[in-house]
Amino acid sequence: MLQLSRRQFLKVTATSLAGSSLALMGFSPATALAEVRQYKLSRTVETRNTCTYCSVACGILMYSLGDGAKNAKRSIIHIEGDPDHPVNRGTLCPKGASLLDFVHSESRLKFPEYRAPGSTEWQRISWDDALDRIAKLMKTDRDANFVENNDKGQKVNRWLTTGMLAASAASNETGYLTHKVVRSTGMLAFDNQARV
Repeated sequence: MLQLSRRQFLKVTATSLAGSSLALMGFSPATALAEVRQYKLSRTVETRNTCTYCSVACGILMYSLGDGAKNAKRSIIHIEGDPDHPVNRGTLCPKGASLLDFVHSESRLKFPEYRAPGSTEWQRISWDDALDRIAKLMKTDRDANFVENNDKGQKVNRWLTTGMLAASAASNETGYLTHKVVRSTGMLAFDNQARV
């Protein structure tokens, strides 16, 4: 604890008062210029999205720069929690708060890739080729392994050799539709990434 006598207290007070008075009269050691800084999000485009990390499905706001001109690509410069989202009300966990690093990561997979059987090299393919290949393989497997009736002759319409893992960051409506589509194929092995 600092012990000051009355005389020392008056000296400190007088010195402080004199210094602040001189600064008010323009005798400050360096000129301080008042300036209104440009708000960093003023020219950005706001996009609402869902955090990709876990099953909580927090709402996020992504801000991107770029006017969409011929050679200009939009670039995300800021990500924050969506205060209007009913799940997180603007808050984000540490992983969600670091989404900007994930978006700009050099190791992030951005395109579908295919590795042929026996090969050690991955080759980039188009989204159309990837989806066509998945659909073709699913149809082949379903045709070969679909069980229409069980041993007792009861109609079961099951497809037991393939499973589906749904996205946890999807909305309830998307999850409902995914469930309907997957069950309509006869697939029994169906789960959500939220439980993984």
